Parts: sequence; C-alpha cells; structure tokens
Amino acid sequence: MTTSTRSILSAALLALTAVATTACGATSPHLTPSASTTTLMLGWDHWFKLDWSVEPEPGGGKRIRGHITSEYGEPADRVRLLAQALDASGAVVGQQIAWVPDGVGGFGRAYFEISHVPAADHYRVSVWDYSFLEAESERP
Repeated sequence: MTTSTRSILSAALLALTAVATTACGATSPHLTPSASTTTLMLGWDHWFKLDWSVEPEPGGGKRIRGHITSEYGEPADRVRLLAQALDASGAVVGQQIAWVPDGVGGFGRAYFEISHVPAADHYRVSVWDYSFLEAESERP
C-alpha cells in the first residue's frame, strides 16, 4: 500500500469516526429536548400518529393521556415520547421523556400516560425516539 493510499484511508477513517460519534450524540450537547429540538428521529410523524389530551392531577400538575398509532408494518420497541409544557410565547416551562410501555405493534395502537407535567398555557407531545423490530427473513 502506498503512502498516498494510507493517507486517504486514514483521513476517511477519521471522518467516519467523527460522523459516527456525532450521530450517536457523544459530542452533541444540542441533542437534549428544547423548544427547537423535539425529537431524535426526524420524520417520526411519517410512521406514527399521536392522539392525546391533558387532564388535571391533584396538586396542580397535569397528566397527558393518549394513544400512539403505528403506520408501519413492523413493531416499534423502546418508544419514548417527549411531553413539553409551553407558556403563551411558546417557551418550554417543563418537559418530560416517558416510555410507551411495551412499545407499539406494527399497524397497532398503544396507550401512554405521562404524569406530573407542569401546568402551562399549552402542550406539545412528540416521539423522542424508537427502534423498529425488523422481522428476520426466513432462511432455507
């Protein structure tokens, strides 16, 4: 292998490592929920639909209850939702990430509940992250 080829391969490996590290969030502090960062999975709304409502809790807090519906044929596991409480100007005054128990089946629907959300002017719920459980292909 020539020195030029080694240099190119080293540079490519370094670039790949940097991209992988950044994509995993190891060096990206901006991947925490905020007014502008509401998901780790861009395009989640293509695969899932959310239907939810806000109810009062004792002590002045709120509870968000609803359903997530999958529009994809494979089950989704490790599904987490982000609930955000927003003031009248749209600033986040409270937020919480919560698991969807047992995930959601392919083309299925699952119940979720997020408790102890602060009282606010309005709310936003989004899919924070998920993993699809791809079926293994049959082998002869």
